[in-house]
Amino acid sequence: MINNVHTRLFPDSEGLVDRIVELWPSDRWPPLVLDRPLGVGADGGHGFVRYRCTDYVPGQRVEFTFARSLGVDGGHVLEAVPGGLRHTLTGRPRGLMRLGWPLAVRWLHDALLEDLLDNAARAAGHPPVHPARWSPLVRLLRAVARRGARQPA
Repeated sequence: MINNVHTRLFPDSEGLVDRIVELWPSDRWPPLVLDRPLGVGADGGHGFVRYRCTDYVPGQRVEFTFARSLGVDGGHVLEAVPGGLRHTLTGRPRGLMRLGWPLAVRWLHDALLEDLLDNAARAAGHPPVHPARWSPLVRLLRAVARRGARQPA
């Protein structure tokens, strides 16, 4: 079972949940694209990660449920908490994701989330004192993925 939580505390976090697409670190990661404005029923994702918005409380909470094709039964939630934001991913991996999550996906997910929370803090007027830094493993995984993307089919 996966239970992965990221919390960032900073003042003035009101309304940031609604700006998830705008705050997404698309300069460093595959962009978050939805087929319609944020709301229940919006389909989309980033890179190979596909999901649907299954709950949305403006200004407070947005929940996405993973597409079955991902290999994880579950979803993730971004919510306003007193003095900040929290992102929680919960799910049960299936098939190849039972190996993919602990070996690679978790580390990439963690790096992406910390970049997103850095952007949220900046948007709230509280830039992080120590911005997130990618681990050597994340840099290696991204380099391997880039190299694989350049290989002809």
